[in-house]
Amino acid sequence: MTARARAAAVTLLAGLVCALGLALATPASAATSPPTSVVAVSTPKPPTSPVKPSAPSGGGVSIQIGGTGTDGQKPSSSIVIILAITALSVAPALLLLTTSFTKIFVVLSITRNALGLQSTPPTQVLAGLALFLTLFVMSPVLTKVNHDGIQPYLKGELTQSQAFDAGSKPLKSFMVSKTRPEELALITKAAKLPKPKNAASVPLTTLVPAFVLSELRSAFVIGFLVFVPFLIIDLVVSAALMSLGMMMLPPVTVSLPFKLLLFVLVDGWGLIVQSLVASYR
Repeated sequence: MTARARAAAVTLLAGLVCALGLALATPASAATSPPTSVVAVSTPKPPTSPVKPSAPSGGGVSIQIGGTGTDGQKPSSSIVIILAITALSVAPALLLLTTSFTKIFVVLSITRNALGLQSTPPTQVLAGLALFLTLFVMSPVLTKVNHDGIQPYLKGELTQSQAFDAGSKPLKSFMVSKTRPEELALITKAAKLPKPKNAASVPLTTLVPAFVLSELRSAFVIGFLVFVPFLIIDLVVSAALMSLGMMMLPPVTVSLPFKLLLFVLVDGWGLIVQSLVASYR
């Protein structure tokens, strides 16, 4: 191939490349179709009437939690559960301060100390025995509280305040019968309250501490009577050891078997439980 032919081929190739670049740079739409204007046509919608919110039929908003009790409607289960949880939270205070548990437990603890036994029977055993003796003693009162206050409220016959008043009357009668007038006058004077007309008009805030003081006094009196025979045994054993010259031998160690023997022979636990139960009859 000559130089002239080679130059002609190069020139032809350069022309083809330029033509191809111009073709790619031009948009296809501009080359094939003329520009047109687009007109948007909107279709009118039919008018709609506004929706008004419906008013409540009663003319107001009312929230009802449970039955009031006097209309025959039973209280809701949620209210009953809340009251039950509240009663369980204050149950220890009610058990200690409004029943015979305090007196029984104190007497049993004093009896254990009089025997010279520091941890026998265990405190859990004494507390369990005192609890079941309390249920035995308080069963008539608790039955009346359930019959007069709790069941009518659950049936919807009484309101909460009426059920509380009706249920607290048997408990107040029990506490008043076991409370000394001296303790009741002391608490009334300390609170600077007027003298109550009768036992039914004594408020619970005054009656409960007076009842607890009376129970502690009775428990200490019984505890003194329990301590006396065991104290005599300690004195006799101590004098015998002193006369024998055994001053290094603790008298408590020698007197403990005699105390246990005396307590078993006279059926000590039975006598104490019988005297405690009889004091509430």
